[in-house]
Amino acid sequence: MTDKRTKVAIIGSGNIGTDLMIKVMNHSENLEMGAMVGIDPASDGLARAAALGVPTTSDGVEGLVALPNFDEIEIVFDATSAKAHVVNNERLGALGKRLIDLTPAAIGPFVVPAVNADEHLDAPNVNMVTCGGQATIPMVAAVSRVVPVAYAEIVASIASKSAGPGTRANIDEFTETTSSAIVSVGGAKRGKAIIILNPAEPPLMMRDTVFCLVDAPDPATHDEIRRSVEKMVGDVAAYVPGYRLKQQVQITEIPFDQPVETLLVDDNRPTHQVSIFLEVEGAGHYLPTYAGNLDIMTSAGLQIAERIAQKKEATR
Repeated sequence: MTDKRTKVAIIGSGNIGTDLMIKVMNHSENLEMGAMVGIDPASDGLARAAALGVPTTSDGVEGLVALPNFDEIEIVFDATSAKAHVVNNERLGALGKRLIDLTPAAIGPFVVPAVNADEHLDAPNVNMVTCGGQATIPMVAAVSRVVPVAYAEIVASIASKSAGPGTRANIDEFTETTSSAIVSVGGAKRGKAIIILNPAEPPLMMRDTVFCLVDAPDPATHDEIRRSVEKMVGDVAAYVPGYRLKQQVQITEIPFDQPVETLLVDDNRPTHQVSIFLEVEGAGHYLPTYAGNLDIMTSAGLQIAERIAQKKEATR
């Protein structure tokens, strides 16, 4: 079976990269580790990889290219930063490698597995949006499949301890990338994203709030929205088991005299606000369970790589 598996490399030996490596090695049916790449020789990720028999390099992307088994690697996960991914994509794309981007660089098409996984399996570079995007865009898409969403706003609250240097350096890219994907993948006409780093002790699990403004005066439509959301929660939980609704979907009427200032000039005034409250608990493979924001990114990236490998095997 091993000879049929697709070899992958991971650039970035920090928390996300290390968790992803453990998922590939212990939970993947179609992938196997080909290399772990970092820039800090003393990183825990490189040490763990070496102990597990995975080829390693601390010389970044050039070290990866120089590895003896580089030609065998077909997919490269990039868990570095938006700025670094631009360089990595240019170098590896020219060498024919498929890239799965776990940074907010947004070079390739946005992919959220539960929403549009099969649309971009042939793309040379796919972008996994952000942790907040992976958690909330499926909910926006679930609502927009029932009724047009004039405006969607998401608030992602994560434990401060789960936000490493890469996350903190990419806050601007997080909000811009997530807002854009709320529209292009989620189906909202306009989108806004907010991230909160919560310093509470003990650390809290990832919580996400999704607000959608819709024109849905018919109570039967409300039932359709709830069913669509519940189905989508199940679709996401199939690859992120700790993903769940924190409470029932709330659909409230917007009073006629309440101003709505988030719409475009030609938008019809929405009649209702849909409020969805989520919690994401991590699987605890490498990261603590409160770091659901990191777990949902690695789980989503793994899911896309699995589907790419399955499609490749099916076409042989």
